[in-house]
Formats: sequence, C-alpha cells, structure tokens
Amino acid sequence: MVNECMLHTEMSEQAATRGERKERTRQALLDGTLALAADRGFAALSLREIARSANIVPTAFYRHFASLEDLGATLVDDGVTALRLALREVRRNSDAGLSDTIRFVFAQVDPKRELFGFLTRERHGGSLALRTAISLELQLIVRELVADLSRIRALDEWRPRDLEVAADLLVATVTDSIAAYVSAAPRDQRMIVDRTLQQVRLISLGIRAWKPRNES
Repeated sequence: MVNECMLHTEMSEQAATRGERKERTRQALLDGTLALAADRGFAALSLREIARSANIVPTAFYRHFASLEDLGATLVDDGVTALRLALREVRRNSDAGLSDTIRFVFAQVDPKRELFGFLTRERHGGSLALRTAISLELQLIVRELVADLSRIRALDEWRPRDLEVAADLLVATVTDSIAAYVSAAPRDQRMIVDRTLQQVRLISLGIRAWKPRNES
C-alpha cells in the first residue's frame, strides 16, 4: 500500500513537471514571437525562427499551437484581455478618481509593453486575420461600455446610437494613447499620460452635458 502511494505520488510529480515544462516552452514561444514581431511584424515571421527563439525544433511547435495563426490569435486574446481589464477601471471610475484610474491603466501597460505594442501594431498593419480579430474584439469592448453607459440614470434619454458614439470615443482615445505610450521614449511617457487624462476628462464632461436631439 505504501509503495502504491509512493508510486502514485512520483507519477503525479512527473506529470506536474512535464506540464510545467510544456507551459514554460509555450510561454517562451509567445515571448519570442513578441520580440521578433517588434522588429518586422508578425506576418514576416516564420515558424522556424519562432521555434528557434524557444530553443525547440520546428516540429515541436505543434505540441503547443495548431499553427502560426493560432499563436497570433493567442497573443491577440492575451492583449485584448489585458486591455479590457485596464479599460474596465476607466468605466468603473469616471468621477473623482479619474486621475488615479488613468495612471492605473498605464501602470498595467508598463509590464506588458511588448504585448500591447504587438496589439497596437497588428491592429493597423500586417496580417489581415489579426487585424480582423483585433477589430472584432475592440467592438466587443465598445459594446460592454455601451451597456455600462446605458445603466447611468443621467443618460436615460440617450439613444443607443449616441451611447455607441460615446463608448467608441472613449475606447479609441485610450487605445490610441496606449499605442503612443508603448512606442514613446521614457521622457515623453508622462506627457502622454497627462494628455490622456485631459482627453478622458473632457469626454466625461461632454457626456454629462450632452443633450440628445429629439428626432421624429
């Protein structure tokens, strides 16, 4: 009985070790892709050089991703998830804590600059599949914000189209600022944060002052 327990424990530890190694290799592939794409863009990368960046043979790549497109989609998903979490703070704190909230957003960007850089670069160039995926994900974020805005009592009379315009403006402002931030020199980053704060504050004031037109 004791031997069986020891054997079971040993097998569990071996399985855990294999799983940890596989996860480390998978993360190495993602990190290597981000580093390579920063210079040439994702569409210019080959499976061979991505595999080399993680110190594995090309055939071993398929143990972690079905294709290069699958790897790219994973990076998009990771980037959009991080962006959604950051923007969620803006949506939750649109009043007195706005300054702290904006700075919080950029604090989330700092440790993931390569990921956010990938997202903003691929959003406007490179792979059509990634551009499409990013565009769809950003539309979902806009819809989430529309739903949030619709719950604000002061906006009860707003039409869905007006809410969508306001949401799109907020999302575009913050995402464009993040794109500028990740490519800026450290000396310019504070200016970008301050400008973003001013822009979002003006948008917030405009939303509160806007009176939707009555259309027959």
